[in-house]
Amino acid sequence: MKLSVEISKYPLHQDYIPFIKGFIDRLNTYDDLKVITNTLSTQIFGDYDLVMSVLSTEIKRSYEEFGKAIFVCKFLNGDLSPQ
Repeated sequence: MKLSVEISKYPLHQDYIPFIKGFIDRLNTYDDLKVITNTLSTQIFGDYDLVMSVLSTEIKRSYEEFGKAIFVCKFLNGDLSPQ
């Protein structure tokens, strides 16, 4: 099963850009995911189990490294990535 996720991260820190950039950079290290970033959010496309595992790992890592942050996620069944 394929999954599409739109995610926005809001670090509760004055210098927020490195926190967001680090999260996006880590998502881009997973070869089996398609990651598209724009100024408002990051979209992730791939196999359901892989996407959920990566999000679990990377959100936890963000909390451990940087402390408080808000993640806003939208999940949709299927791969809606641009062709």
